[in-house]
Amino acid sequence: MDCPKCSSIMEEVTYNGVVVDRCTWCAGLWFDLLEHNDLKQMAGSEVIDSGDAERGQRFNEVVRIDCPKCKTPMIQMVDAKQPHIHFESCPSCRGAFFDAGEFADFKEEKVSDFFKWWNTRK
Repeated sequence: MDCPKCSSIMEEVTYNGVVVDRCTWCAGLWFDLLEHNDLKQMAGSEVIDSGDAERGQRFNEVVRIDCPKCKTPMIQMVDAKQPHIHFESCPSCRGAFFDAGEFADFKEEKVSDFFKWWNTRK
């Protein structure tokens, strides 16, 4: 499978029996259906997000991408509890792509994230 952001080869990485794909160049992460939510609950799973967050931030600006599994145009999503996190989701197969650094941030919910979320509801 090729990375939907930079077209480099994705390699499989496994954490606690869950297999995800990580780009060999930009270190973005591809999660099949709900894998990102499963891994969020597992202690230590942020180690799979080994890429440089600054590089990931630059790739976060690339928003028009096709799903690496089914080639459907992906849509940009915002995590409701952490509105500063933007990731791409496939409306067809429900996979998700996180740029380098985004999954580690997604996994680590802080009290300040709650207040950011709360302020967006007003």
